[in-house]
Amino acid sequence: MVFDPMIDGGHEQVSYFSDTETGLRAIVAVHDTTLGPGLGGTRILDYDTEERALEDVLRLSKAMTYKAAAADLDLGGGKAVIVGDPDEITDEALFEAYGRAVDCLAGRYITSVDVNSGVDDMDVVARTTDHVVGTSDGLGDPSPITAHGVFHGIRACLEAVYGTETVADREIVVQGLGKVGRTLAADLAARGADVAVSDVDEAAVAAFADEHDAETVPPEAVYDRDCDVFAPCAVGGVVNDETVDRLECDIVAGAANNVLAERRHATALRERGILYAPGYVINAGGLITVAAEHFGGAREDAYEDAAAIGDRLLGLIERADERGTTVLEAADAYAEERLEGAESTTLAQP
Repeated sequence: MVFDPMIDGGHEQVSYFSDTETGLRAIVAVHDTTLGPGLGGTRILDYDTEERALEDVLRLSKAMTYKAAAADLDLGGGKAVIVGDPDEITDEALFEAYGRAVDCLAGRYITSVDVNSGVDDMDVVARTTDHVVGTSDGLGDPSPITAHGVFHGIRACLEAVYGTETVADREIVVQGLGKVGRTLAADLAARGADVAVSDVDEAAVAAFADEHDAETVPPEAVYDRDCDVFAPCAVGGVVNDETVDRLECDIVAGAANNVLAERRHATALRERGILYAPGYVINAGGLITVAAEHFGGAREDAYEDAAAIGDRLLGLIERADERGTTVLEAADAYAEERLEGAESTTLAQP
């Protein structure tokens, strides 16, 4: 059950942890430590089955390996899931037990915030392990820096498609007004973009529209909206068999993880003449932030490194054009070169 998916995904280690007193049930997956310790957040979800939890942690940890490698970070890929209802997993003793679990991995895995886990939780985890970032004593909320990186990634895509990186007067649809999506949409609007926003939270949409004089798009119509850039910043899998032919944009570039339901949808977008910015490249600002914290850098360093995502993405777009591939394939190849110790591990800056 465990070894086959591990071997198929190239994972080094999968560890299961439980604590009878607190009810902790957690899985930690370390995908690859070639470049450094596996770093990735702790996701808390009430999975339908243990198999689904394992599938998720394997998929996410591998994605972190590629995200770190493509971002030129000396880190590997890791991820953890705590299985249970997020509304019920609030006991500090449980997070202390989880910290002890992380600690027994002796630094092969460094944890941080993720879906349904936050800074306060990491503060508790830090009581029982030093292998944690994203605490209140660290560099703070990475969301603004993630949005900063996505903004510069969008500018790079505009440069590649239209020959200019300015967002002014570009029609950009932002799907999802969470911490990152809202910050991104506000930054785009402040710089003159014609922003339209969409979210299942009608109150959040109305509040943003009132504050920024932005247009709104119903969630069910967001894929049909004619625009220059579609920026998915909510759930993954939004580019799929049902939506890929509905998109009326030239660029898909946003903060969401796993925007594509399947890898083949990158090819489908390319065949339609739509430029797709791989999520793990453009949304690496969060990882860059916690990496800076791990290595002793400052928040200003993280902002600067996140801005460089634009140049990195332009380099990958050029690679893809030269090789006749998707940008996703170019990004994967670059990450794999780093992992394999290729001689040239730094993208030429356009």
